Parts: sequence; structure tokens; C-alpha cells
Amino acid sequence: MDTKVIAVAGKGGVGKTSLAASMVKVLVSELPDKKILAIDADPAVGLSTALGIDVEMTVDDIRKEVVANAEEGNARAAVELLGEARYRIFDALAEQDGFSFLAVGRPEAAGCYCKVNSYLKEVIRILAGNFDYIVIDGEAGIEQINRRVMEKVTHLLLVTDSSRKGTQVVQTIRRVAKELVMYEKTGVILNRLPDPGVTAYMDLGGLPVLAQIPADPSLAEFDLKGENIFYLAEDAAIVQGAREALENIGII
Repeated sequence: MDTKVIAVAGKGGVGKTSLAASMVKVLVSELPDKKILAIDADPAVGLSTALGIDVEMTVDDIRKEVVANAEEGNARAAVELLGEARYRIFDALAEQDGFSFLAVGRPEAAGCYCKVNSYLKEVIRILAGNFDYIVIDGEAGIEQINRRVMEKVTHLLLVTDSSRKGTQVVQTIRRVAKELVMYEKTGVILNRLPDPGVTAYMDLGGLPVLAQIPADPSLAEFDLKGENIFYLAEDAAIVQGAREALENIGII
């Protein structure tokens, strides 16, 4: 299966989680016969809220159980749990109408149980092979996607608002991604624009613009209430922008 892996990255606060959720919504609508997986790689588990999902188990819950047994000296139990990890990750999948969802959970402690972490990343890779499209919402930056979830993404979608900091971050992520992450296509989505004219002053470092999305009060209300993005109207600015970005980068 030629899986398309879409990683959504950018500075915190630019709306990337809402965009990732909107992309899932668009993919489910446009490709009803395809298998779609949404991966929440942000420790805050914001994508689950945006998609209206109650998370019962994360990948990190599995990791913690293995680590706890190893620290208590119960090596046999730890090895058995690790051997069962691939089946337990399937249990951690939340099946929704038109897509599946997986939460990675909290980041591991620095330098802690690298073999366990590497094994679980391999299990995620095996799981991902069962899907046609994967949308990953990660915390700010790209290193974490490479370190904890996938070594390769096919499409890297960078998100920024009109701030100088936002544009600097997407350029930094692209530079880092060239070294740490294999990807085929990339581009930037300009989100929460106060006025179309501001784009003339934005330094994007030559990144192709996939979509320009105006600030949307209705989305801000959805965010405040923690409502499911799937309830947003098809003509909502962020849904239209997500569709435009997916079209321009060749996903749909």
C-alpha cells in the first residue's frame, strides 16, 4: 500500500491542530472508500478534542507499563509486554465514522529506554501500513515527529500566521526537516490572516503557498467550546483552506 503521510507542523498558536482536524474532515468527505488514520503526536492531545474523541489509551501508556516493569526488576514481564505491544496499539485505536485515531501521549523522559521507544515507533510504522492516508498533528517543530512517530512523511505541511515569529519557525522547521525527515513535498498554509494584504510583507523563504485562510470568528467559538470540527460547515474558511491545501499539494 502506497501510504500518504501528511505531517502538519508550525509554531504553537497558529491553528495547526484545527487545520489537521479539518484535513481529516476533508479526506473523509472526498475519499470515503479510503482508510484514514489521524495521529495526535502532541502531548496536549488537542487533536482528539478537535475531532470529538475521548482518549482511553495512548501509545505512551503502553510504554510506561513496560518501563515500570523493567524498573521494578521484572524483566520477563517487561519483555512479554513489549512483545504484545503491536496488538495493544491496535487496541489503542479509536474507530470513528470514516477514520481511525491514535494518540501518542506524553513525551518520554530524555535518554530513557531508547530500545522501547524505537520498538514502539516501529510498531506505529507497521500499523500505518494498513492505511491509505495518515494525518499527523505534532507539537511545535519537526524533530518530535521523526523521533517518536514516523521516520518518513510524504507531505510536510507547514502552518504560520502573519507574525514574523511564525514565518521564522516554518523556515526553521523546513531546514531541520531536510536533515531529519524524509519527505517528498512541502508547502506553507497562511492561517488566521487579518487581511489579505499582509501576505506582501511575509518572508516565507521561497516556500510555496498552499492556501491563504482569513481569521474566522466561528472557528474561534468552536475552539473555545471544544466542539468537533466535523460539525463545521463545508464553507467555513478553515475547511475550504484545508481542501485547497490538499488539492495544491496533490493529495486530492
